[in-house]
Amino acid sequence: MSNPGEADATPITSVRQLAEHIAAGCKPKERFAIGTEHEKFGFRYADFSPPPYTPNGIRALLERMAIDGWSPILDSGNPIGLRRGDASISLEPAGQLELSGGQMANLHQTRDELAEHFAALRAAAEPLGLGFAPLGFHPTASRAEMPWMPKGRYAIMRRYMQRVGTLGLDMMTRTCTVQVNLDYSSERDMVRKLRVSLALQPLATALFANSPFTEGRPNGFLSYRAHVWTDTDPDRTGIPAAFFDEGFGFERYVEWLLDVPMYFVVRDGRYIDLAGVPFRRFMAGALADTPAGRATVGDFADHMTTAFTDVRVKRFLEMRGADAGTPAMMLAQSALWVGLLYDDAALAAAEAIVRSHPWTAFAALRPLVPKLGLATPWAGGTLRSLAADIVAIARDGLRARSRRDANGQDETHFLAPLEEIVSGAPTQAEYWLALYHGDWRQDVRPIFAAAAA
Repeated sequence: MSNPGEADATPITSVRQLAEHIAAGCKPKERFAIGTEHEKFGFRYADFSPPPYTPNGIRALLERMAIDGWSPILDSGNPIGLRRGDASISLEPAGQLELSGGQMANLHQTRDELAEHFAALRAAAEPLGLGFAPLGFHPTASRAEMPWMPKGRYAIMRRYMQRVGTLGLDMMTRTCTVQVNLDYSSERDMVRKLRVSLALQPLATALFANSPFTEGRPNGFLSYRAHVWTDTDPDRTGIPAAFFDEGFGFERYVEWLLDVPMYFVVRDGRYIDLAGVPFRRFMAGALADTPAGRATVGDFADHMTTAFTDVRVKRFLEMRGADAGTPAMMLAQSALWVGLLYDDAALAAAEAIVRSHPWTAFAALRPLVPKLGLATPWAGGTLRSLAADIVAIARDGLRARSRRDANGQDETHFLAPLEEIVSGAPTQAEYWLALYHGDWRQDVRPIFAAAAA
């Protein structure tokens, strides 16, 4: 989840003003960039328990990483993240560490950024006896065993989540994801990319499934993280029908978001709890005589970060359907969406597949794929056949981009893990389950060392 942003104190005067705020993210195609974000669980090598904030835990890790050109981000005096250029490191509620990468021109640069990050992370973590494993759901710890980070927004969310779903606290403390942030050139381009990627997020969930264990045992799911999202907060999650309405665009998105309940506003560095209040009511001045005052553009920008749809609209699009996984799978996730959305012919081909079915058919996959993965029934077969078609389109899109590294290699090789899976290789979750029932003799703890990046 996001670090605190730069507050824009401009008063809100209209829905159109907010639509224009989002539309300011439109870029010409030649400036399209790739921003990869991923999370991972910290663990103590001594006993595989999650490290606390202090002592000798997450705070110490951030302080060690800050010596490498990163500037600390503070919340009530506590380091809760780092910033360097357009990249940042932030903390999820239970100390899951997130890298929000910089804006990269190609996937080769993304690969180099990930390699640098993991090398720096290992150098800072190992003297503290810590490791970090990118998995979709914590494989051993109970909810009560997960620590809480001293981040103001999380205290508010922690209270509110228990009112709107049964698994929201698990989402906060025991899940990790990988996402890629991609650009759009216009309102029409945004809508096309949003609808294609929203429809295909359940497919991505199946491909990147990596959370088959809960509290030391198989949980009956391949992506338990995705299951958690089905009962977190229905007001702000999933695949909203409004996004497929005729005439949908920036203003319609703002109208939808105005009715999403808020969590907070920040005033003078202090979080004010507004959980449950629709932003529309705040914008209308209903809280003007309270410490929250009147709504600003900065408040709306913060509110945008609290919408958790499977694809999130900001001044770019965030693909949010995948479990965290190996660095190779992180790169494959970025490669999949770059290949599908950044080449005109590939986008048209993917759009044709999506339009050949009602959007509700894709939405209906969402509760099924956490358990069934690529074996989920689809169009007389299973999702594996759809996955093969989509990965092939992504390969064509990456080939057409022709972004080559110093050795003349294009970006298509980043799809290799997905091509193996659609050809019959196990997903990450299936791989771990085979080890659990085989070499690990039903002891899940070896997953930490095996998954450590």
